Amino acid sequence: MSALHSLATRALQVLPAEDAHQTTVAALKTGLGPRAAAEDPALAIDLAGLRLPNPVGLAAGFDKNAEVPRAMLAAGFGFVECGTVTPLPQAGNPRPRLFRLTEDQAVINRMGFNNAGLERFAANLGRRGSGIVGANIGANKDAADRIGDYVTGLKRLWGLADYFTVNVSSPNTPGLRTLQTGAALDELLGRVAEARAALAGHAPVFLKVAPDLEAAEIEAIAEAVAANRFDGIIVSNTTVSRPDHLASSHRGEAGGLSGAPLMALSTRVLGDFRAAATGRFALIGVGGIASGADAYAKIRAGANAVQLYSALVFQGPGLVTAIRRDLKARLAADGFSSLAEAVGAG
Repeated sequence: MSALHSLATRALQVLPAEDAHQTTVAALKTGLGPRAAAEDPALAIDLAGLRLPNPVGLAAGFDKNAEVPRAMLAAGFGFVECGTVTPLPQAGNPRPRLFRLTEDQAVINRMGFNNAGLERFAANLGRRGSGIVGANIGANKDAADRIGDYVTGLKRLWGLADYFTVNVSSPNTPGLRTLQTGAALDELLGRVAEARAALAGHAPVFLKVAPDLEAAEIEAIAEAVAANRFDGIIVSNTTVSRPDHLASSHRGEAGGLSGAPLMALSTRVLGDFRAAATGRFALIGVGGIASGADAYAKIRAGANAVQLYSALVFQGPGLVTAIRRDLKARLAADGFSSLAEAVGAG
C-alpha cells in the first residue's frame, strides 16, 4: 500500500464509521483508489462457471449501490459483490448504526439494507466495465411479499450482473432470517429457481447464510440448495452472538458482528457445509479474514473463493495485495500447483 493510502486509512479512522465509509466511496468515484499488480495465474480458479483471476472477493455491504466496482477490481479483488439492493429505495435503520470495535478488530452494524433501489443500482451496473461483479439482492423491510422482492431483483438485474446472491441472513431486517429454514426456504429457492429458468442466458445464483445455525439446519439448507440447483452457498453473514472476550465499549450494540471474532465460527460452519455439500455446489468463505493465513484457512476448509470487508476498515486497501502474495507463497510451500488443489485439503 502506498504511503498516501496508508495515511488516508489512518485519517478515516478519526471519522465516525459511516462517515468514513461514505468518504471512501466518494474518493473511489474520483479515481483515488489503489492499483494492484498484475494477476498471478497460480491464483486463478473456476467458481460455478466463472473464471476468477484470484479468489479474493469484496463482500457485499461496501458498495451498496454498485458505484465503485471498477475501482475495487483495480485495487486487486478477483471479484466484487455489490449490494444489498432492494426493489425500492430505503433509508435503513436510524444512525448511529455502524460501530468500529477497534480493540477487537471487529465491526457491529445494524444498517438495515439502506440503498438507493434497483433502478439506480441497474444504471450503475450498466456502466461498470469488465471484471466479475455480482449483485446481492434483498427484500424491502415493509414488503408484502418478501420472496417476490428477490424474484424482482433477479429479473431486473439479469444480464447486468455476473452472478447473484440471495441474502436472507442479515440480522438487521426483522424476520428475514426465517427465510433460511423450513417451508419458507423451500418456497424462496423454488420461486427464484423458477424465475431463473425462464430467463435467457446463465448466471450463477448463491444463497448467503448466517453462521448461527445448528447442524440439522445446515443439512436442510444444503439439501434445499442442491434440490433447487443453486450454484453455491456463501458462508457466512454476520453473527448475532457476542464472544466473551470482546473488549470494546461498543460490544453491547445491537446488530451483526463481523471481523476477527467471526473467523473461527464462520470457518467451522463453512467446514460443516463442505461436508453437507458433498461436491454438489460451490462455497464462498466469508467472515473474519484479515490475512493470507485466514484466507488460506477458509480455502483449506472448503471454500472455492473468499470474501472480506471488515478488515479493510483497519488495514486499508493494501490488504488485498498482501493476501494474494501470501496465498501464493502458502500454496507453493504446501506443494500445491494450483489453488483448486488446496480447496478442502483440511
